[in-house]
Amino acid sequence: MRLRVLIVLSLSASLFPLPAFAQQRAIRFEDYIALKSVSDPQLSPDGKWVAYTVATPSLEDNRNVSRVWVAEVATGKSRQQTGGPGSDRQPRWSPDGKTLAFISTRDSGAQVWVLPIAGGDARKVSHLADGASDPLWLPDGSGLLVVSDIKWPLNQEIDQRNGNYPTEARIWTGLMWRHWDDFRAGKRQHLFRVDLASGTATDLTPVDHDAPTIATGGDGDVAVSPDGRETVVAMHGDTTVADNTNVDLFVVGSGGKLRPITTNAGADNTPRYSPDGKWLAYLSMERAGFEADRLRLMLLARAGGTGDGRPVEATSGWDLSVGSYTWCPNSKCIYAVVEERGRDNIYRIDVPGYKRTRVVSGGVNTGVQVGPDNRTLAYLHQSNTQPPEVWVAGSSPKALTHHTDSAVATLDLPPLEAFGFVGALGDSVFGWTQKPPGFDPSKKYPVVYLIHGGPQGAWTDYWGARWNYQMFAARGWVVAAVNFHGSTGYGQKFTDAISQHWGDYPYEDLMKGLDVVARLPYVDSTRMGAAGASYGGYMVYWIAGHTNRFKVLVDHDGVFNAQSMAGSTEELWFTDWEFGGPLYSKPELYDKWSPANHVSDWKTPMLIVHSQLDYRVDLSEGYQAFTAAKRMGVEAKFLYFPDEGHWVLRPRNRRIWWGTVLDWLEVHLNESPHP
Repeated sequence: MRLRVLIVLSLSASLFPLPAFAQQRAIRFEDYIALKSVSDPQLSPDGKWVAYTVATPSLEDNRNVSRVWVAEVATGKSRQQTGGPGSDRQPRWSPDGKTLAFISTRDSGAQVWVLPIAGGDARKVSHLADGASDPLWLPDGSGLLVVSDIKWPLNQEIDQRNGNYPTEARIWTGLMWRHWDDFRAGKRQHLFRVDLASGTATDLTPVDHDAPTIATGGDGDVAVSPDGRETVVAMHGDTTVADNTNVDLFVVGSGGKLRPITTNAGADNTPRYSPDGKWLAYLSMERAGFEADRLRLMLLARAGGTGDGRPVEATSGWDLSVGSYTWCPNSKCIYAVVEERGRDNIYRIDVPGYKRTRVVSGGVNTGVQVGPDNRTLAYLHQSNTQPPEVWVAGSSPKALTHHTDSAVATLDLPPLEAFGFVGALGDSVFGWTQKPPGFDPSKKYPVVYLIHGGPQGAWTDYWGARWNYQMFAARGWVVAAVNFHGSTGYGQKFTDAISQHWGDYPYEDLMKGLDVVARLPYVDSTRMGAAGASYGGYMVYWIAGHTNRFKVLVDHDGVFNAQSMAGSTEELWFTDWEFGGPLYSKPELYDKWSPANHVSDWKTPMLIVHSQLDYRVDLSEGYQAFTAAKRMGVEAKFLYFPDEGHWVLRPRNRRIWWGTVLDWLEVHLNESPHP
């Protein structure tokens, strides 16, 4: 499940101060939705330019329109490179740095286009029926590798039954027939080689598997050796994929033959060749069936390009996970993004020797690219008070792009403050609070207590693209959040603790954290509300049956009935691991930790949000919870989205979500609703 509905921390305001602005005010939805979203920085081979994307949400068009931009590293000057109809994303530099490939929807769906950086018109390269994504240049620049869905098999039973009268009916015989918000029955995801000159597309993985994998994948699951002679893909090679995480790396051979080069029972993904071709690096989870195991950085020595060396763990002795990484051009170091105590920091790992050095910290730093000098970095930086922008770090970190600066400067965005306490099992547990704009220490404020999903996730110092904590604070509330047992970034033992303990250790942490917050002199402990999504939604349902400390609850896509969740979710290894085995063989923990068994104690008003296309936590979970609340006489409201999945992404739907959620909380926490 691993939904990362994240939250915030407080140090970045002092590390990276924003310019002062007269008459700053609290953020409103109109401000929030108008902010441009910067992402996907890509450093040119010569290190002089960064290509990236800028997305602008549009309520009028009800979509996010993304464009490719380029910024000069030396001067910070930037310019928009693409425009016109559709949307453009995933810019990728050609090996010689003269051409940008990108994915555009301007003509016939999402296809690969190429643009000469010196000037000229963009040209469409791919013509795949179901579109293309994740472009990766071949080392000689003759073509690109892309990922595309295809119909599989070509002639299906439903086709025969439809005949001349097509329907929307589907027939399937295997598990994992849907994933997140996508019906997968009758199609596969394959890797294609697209020739730059002719546009010819060749299926390199014509097998009855998703290659690359769609489940338990990593941060890019295709790699090409520097000499172009070997391609590696992460694939789930088992006949049944829904009940295990056995993803391995496979060398793509002629005729669609795939040769495994890892045999670990856990998930192996995110392959990367070293620039000198001597190593293949990848990320690996050791334990089978556990999608939140520690991600180890592994190095596989290559012998003559055959990939038959022995793997070595470059992060041995570390208790944290590597989320993403990239090689230095000289192959003597790797820069890795590591979640650590509420931040995503960047570490340099020497090769060999594997010495680790933290080089960038504070906030959330992702998408790292390394310059030709092996030390200059381009990356995406964000914090609770700063939306994502491209930054560079050489002698010191600094912002390269400034798409959101002027808008942010008009807003009163208080930082978050850390607190700690002794939680379950006698462990130290940490949380964050945020004061509202215009804070007056002589007043007492209501509290909104936010509960993260995952359950193996964490609140980090980031700018929330969906759950934004400045938006809650702007209504005049103190925001509080706790990284309870199960949270990531505090060591694997702490992360492991939630499995088979959904209702005890995390709940104890949350209640003890709430005690700390309630004692703050500026908090009104008689006016507290709680909100959460996914596992956070599970905990909201659990809280409803175990305490009356909250005046109001908000539940988004939560697990209400553990038994029905086990039969309707698509990644069965998740419930198998979290509840000690399949429902049908080990029902005890499913019954023990099911909020449905405590409905008789529900009294707190509850808003329930759920969406039709949520295949991770099925819509029926929300239906069951709403029915239970109404049958128990609890004040309840249901917000339903027919066109969303586990997240609410469309701009108009986000507007409805924020308005409904904030007004529901305000009616119950404040003396009068917000106008």
